[in-house]
Amino acid sequence: MTTDPVLLGIAGALRAESSNRKLIREAARLFGPCAFVEADLRLPLFDADAEEADGVPAPARKLAEQIAMADAIVISTPEYNKGPPGVLKNALDWSSRTEGNPWAGKPVAVMSAAAGRAGGERAQLVLRSFMVPFQTRILQGPEVHLADCRNQFDDKEQLKGELYVKTLQALMDKLRAEIGR
Repeated sequence: MTTDPVLLGIAGALRAESSNRKLIREAARLFGPCAFVEADLRLPLFDADAEEADGVPAPARKLAEQIAMADAIVISTPEYNKGPPGVLKNALDWSSRTEGNPWAGKPVAVMSAAAGRAGGERAQLVLRSFMVPFQTRILQGPEVHLADCRNQFDDKEQLKGELYVKTLQALMDKLRAEIGR
């Protein structure tokens, strides 16, 4: 008996109605049978003095455990001022402070959703550079840059545009194929 793979979704925005949250949920749907876990990035700001005094906080340890338990990870970032938001960088910083490297060797799909015409392309590029020290297996494409993101989902929170659906499906197929390689 085989079990469904664990797919961890990380939306780089805290808003409940975030287009990036919708995008990782749509990615999970297109990924196919899986145990989908959505990370909570409501973490304290990284502070080395606080870490030294109190250790890594429980929410950051939980995130690291979720990363370690995942068979594959999908991250979607908004673009704020040409880069990923601080909340996402903060989560990456905290995950680097736990024992070992929970990211090592994990297949990771990076996407972006933003209001502008480029769909967060610059933020995605910066996020990819942030991921280098974690030694993940970041997929090199197809790239998903969801432009005009607030108008791209239907009332069931599924993507409306056929090209976006095809591209995201191809990315999720590639991510699934990377599990266990």
